[in-house]
Amino acid sequence: MRSELPEAFFGSREWARLNAIADIIPGFPHTDFDTAEGAEALAEADILLAAWGTPSLTRERLSRAPRLKMLAYAASSVRMVAPAEFWETSDILVTTAASAMAVPVAEFTYAAIIMCGKDVFRLRDEHRAERGTGVFGSRRGRSLPHLGNHARKVGIVGASRIGRLVMEMLARSKFEIAVYDPFLSAEEAASLGARKTELDELLACSDVVSLHAPILPETHHMIGARELALMADHAIFINTARGWLVDHEALLAEALSGRLRILIDTPEPEPLPTDSPFYDLPNVVLTPHIAGALGNELRALSHLAITEIERFVAGLAPLHPVHKQDMERMA
Repeated sequence: MRSELPEAFFGSREWARLNAIADIIPGFPHTDFDTAEGAEALAEADILLAAWGTPSLTRERLSRAPRLKMLAYAASSVRMVAPAEFWETSDILVTTAASAMAVPVAEFTYAAIIMCGKDVFRLRDEHRAERGTGVFGSRRGRSLPHLGNHARKVGIVGASRIGRLVMEMLARSKFEIAVYDPFLSAEEAASLGARKTELDELLACSDVVSLHAPILPETHHMIGARELALMADHAIFINTARGWLVDHEALLAEALSGRLRILIDTPEPEPLPTDSPFYDLPNVVLTPHIAGALGNELRALSHLAITEIERFVAGLAPLHPVHKQDMERMA
């Protein structure tokens, strides 16, 4: 993992748990397995505790890791550290902290749905500009049908871990939920308090559309000009997944029209160019990829990764294993 991460990921409690079950190879974290020190550490390791910035376990590097039995990933997607050749040549146990990562993303998304429903960010800017001289308080009692969250219809694109958590949160608040996911059955959708639908219908009928699909070849720009045009005027479009899913030129055209309200946490490219119009549009909220684990939330990732290591050392089954076949559908 990147050299600055241990301070954020591990406190005294986490270090104590690790030291109780394993000998930590000097030099942790190792950011390069091709240096003399990194190669020596890889050759000695039985367990690799990894996160963002861990070098990819290529076929060649795996050949230099004869003792490696477990990859405990203290983040979400393992694609970068465990590429296709990893699965072709290895039977190493892989675990992920994706379930821990899903919680703050789902919380952020739910909060975004509520806040955007009240048009909080635009009204904040208006109030800041008015400085008490405008229509403070007078919006209450007026007919503003596009504002508010009562009986709103929310469309969830992708029943991923995060998408499912968002649906659970929405169901408790009595939103009407539609979900599009080709791998989800109608019965599974109903158990989550949602109605399974096709993408076009979801886009056309939803007051809010929130993206939670994985990065796969077939999801690239799955939301383009045609899809965005199906959305109703004043509808809310939220992307806390990946910019990969959206044709941002088409999204910018819609943003410039002022027809939609948009929140983007993960644009394409990331970050956006400094001259991108997205930064200045009153109907667009940009956040700098903060929906995922941030600050003290990182400890939840390390907690789960260490728990997986503890279970492995004790001979117990992993809680969140990743298998080769999972990679076809996972982010």
